[in-house]
Amino acid sequence: MPGKAQSMLREVLPRLVLSPSLFLILVFVYGFILFTGYLSFTDSRMLPSFDLVGFANYSNLWGQRNWITALQNLAIFGILYIAICSLLGLVLAILLDQKIRGEGILRPIYLYPMALSFIVTGTAWKWFLDPGLGLENTMHLWGWESFTFNWIKDRNMAIYTVVIAAVWQSSGFVMAMFLAGLRGIDGEILKAAQMDGASNWSLYTRIIIPQLRPVFLSAFVVLAHLAIKAYDLVVALTNGGPGRATELPATFMYSYTFTRNQMAVGASSAVIMLAMIASIIVPYLYSELRERR
Repeated sequence: MPGKAQSMLREVLPRLVLSPSLFLILVFVYGFILFTGYLSFTDSRMLPSFDLVGFANYSNLWGQRNWITALQNLAIFGILYIAICSLLGLVLAILLDQKIRGEGILRPIYLYPMALSFIVTGTAWKWFLDPGLGLENTMHLWGWESFTFNWIKDRNMAIYTVVIAAVWQSSGFVMAMFLAGLRGIDGEILKAAQMDGASNWSLYTRIIIPQLRPVFLSAFVVLAHLAIKAYDLVVALTNGGPGRATELPATFMYSYTFTRNQMAVGASSAVIMLAMIASIIVPYLYSELRERR
């Protein structure tokens, strides 16, 4: 009998310990997701309202010029952010995989930016890119008076400063993912290819990089998720400016919900952002579960 009681306690105790956390997640994550979806179909403004208006808010949202600008900026930012981070992370991982001296020092240096919050990164890069404080001012003090780098003040180039800061923060993390993938490749396959006369270029293009497909997919999912919900980096770096030049869906959602008192329109944009993330995460999870089965 005592043994049976202990067995039941072992089964019930983990559930009892996890149940408060599970309840809080259900309420404050999934519950509020459902509530946001409901608000997107109401006429809520400064405060929640429960008068349904159908898809009027979504129609209003797609008629907002700022929303279209935010989506265009997201396309530029997302494509460049994912592509550059993936390429730079792969190159750094390949270099570190050559068993170079100082790998133990270089690896944490590359990873260090990821330990910082996006607020810190945005603030630091704002100072660095400010023409009156950072790189341009430094070059002028050194005597290079003709040097100009005012992208952060240029409406046409400001979005690229967000890309620069985001790549600086995330490329080290992507490097770690690729390095783990490289270290997991069977060395016997590489030795066999070398014995057959394969060049280093052929080794990487035909054997190594194709085997990193799962890492590429994982990196894409992580980076795309970060790009879609990017908010704090933009606020700290450019605050969406100059004008609306660096507006992204996340900053649009915040401004319409909390500063323009159009809660329903902000909720509609949040639902669309959730759909964007789900369109990336759900197929990835499905493919992973299917492979395991």
